[in-house]
Amino acid sequence: MENVESPVYSQIALDIAIRISKGEIREGTRLSGRSILASEYKVSPETIRRSLRILEDMEIVKVYASSGVKVISRSSAASFIERYNVGRDMRSRRNEIASLLKKKEELDTKLASLIDDVCDLSERFRNISPVHAVEIDVPEGSPIIGRSVTDLRFWQQTGATIVGIKREGKIIISPGPYASFQPHDIVLVIGDKEAPDRVLKLITEG
Repeated sequence: MENVESPVYSQIALDIAIRISKGEIREGTRLSGRSILASEYKVSPETIRRSLRILEDMEIVKVYASSGVKVISRSSAASFIERYNVGRDMRSRRNEIASLLKKKEELDTKLASLIDDVCDLSERFRNISPVHAVEIDVPEGSPIIGRSVTDLRFWQQTGATIVGIKREGKIIISPGPYASFQPHDIVLVIGDKEAPDRVLKLITEG
């Protein structure tokens, strides 16, 4: 979880509250003046003033204009510490969510770009006709229907390579060895000049 830094005056207020909660500074104790506290924490008197203002707002101390600062509630100090920790955790999680959302946005943008590239390449590939490919129809009742390329030993029997199968207006590019044939498929093959005749014979006779 990301570490979230609080302002210095808040950290000082927390430190004083912790000391009060632990009993290191007892209820009824009068704290040193702002200048002495500033020297102890090595900050400006204004920073100490803001720290004490937080503690006073939480009813942990009472600030008197003429007689300094008096500790009035140890239980309020404990409540402040709990609220401070919860608030810090909440800020940390909000920052983490913001960071993750930013990363997600970057990933979404990159993914959208990659999808566009793939669609563009697919469209370009679809428009490229296989060089010197011969189209051969698979009629209904053909003995190869339902059988796979491997099962037919297609290449061994014909010497032709299947570069695509047109089916229902779409083209299957480089179908694998387990691709099977369906009625009205158009098989695109390449090979020597006798290959189409051998393919046609396989399709019609099996």
